[in-house]
Amino acid sequence: MKRKILVIAGPTAVGKTEYAIRAAEELDGEIVSCDSMQIYKYMDIGSAKPTAEEQARVKHHLIDFADPREPFTVADYQKLAAKAIEDILSRGKLPVIAGGTGLYLNSILFPMDFASAPENTEYREKLKKIEQEQGAGVLHEMLRKKDSEAAERIHPNNVKKVMRALERLEEGEEYVRPFKSPSEEDFLYDAVLVGLTRDRQELYSRIDKRVDIMMEAGLENEVRSLADMGLDECFTSMKAIGYKETLEYLKGLCTYENAVDSIKKNSRHYAKRQLTWFKRYGTMEWYNLSEYLSDSKAVEVITECLKKRI
Repeated sequence: MKRKILVIAGPTAVGKTEYAIRAAEELDGEIVSCDSMQIYKYMDIGSAKPTAEEQARVKHHLIDFADPREPFTVADYQKLAAKAIEDILSRGKLPVIAGGTGLYLNSILFPMDFASAPENTEYREKLKKIEQEQGAGVLHEMLRKKDSEAAERIHPNNVKKVMRALERLEEGEEYVRPFKSPSEEDFLYDAVLVGLTRDRQELYSRIDKRVDIMMEAGLENEVRSLADMGLDECFTSMKAIGYKETLEYLKGLCTYENAVDSIKKNSRHYAKRQLTWFKRYGTMEWYNLSEYLSDSKAVEVITECLKKRI
């Protein structure tokens, strides 16, 4: 018999943190972060990491533990998330998976075997050299020529995923297979999936406001400190939205205003991709928070619905 977990997913700035905390409080749960940036130490502001006060309300797992200078893979996350979930279940509590990183969520829900797809190291080094010599975007264009549909699905900035797609084609795959719509039968757990969304203009307004708050809170100084630690655009952690644009500003490649505008624009595009990803889950129950009189009322309604299913 599959054991119960709760998943609260949605785009950036929709309000997942507060809803996950309230759900965990009401349902005797603990939160397992499903965010590829909140795992990193020293990266608090740009990752919108839960505050100390928020983390004190319920126990959080997989936040603020990885060194941004060290490589961290989805396979690493999968192992740690499974361990955290088992720990929570063993104590009779409900694991509440909260975040917006789709591939991380997949690694929890499905028996994904990362060991079965080793990297083609020689070919990857060749690709890295091509990118260094010919500039950003060249690898994505290579992918477009080999598999235009895969190129449409994979964002040009996701260089690691572009490289992996090219590797798979190099290894003999006719085309890079798209993400398969999840089937509840494949889930490792009895997962209750909750998707949070808002009307587009409200969501975009919240994204813009969040970026302004991040800048006021000192994102520039946070990125400066990371740069002083030796981190630059070559590190995966520094390719995240907010960090890469601020780093460009600190290097004099753009103005402060342009950096802020780029963070907002890239965050909006990211939110759109997140929604596209999560809507592939046929069993996810969606709540449009814009349709409620207030966030507190939405929390109340959603929590009452969840109590009937958990």
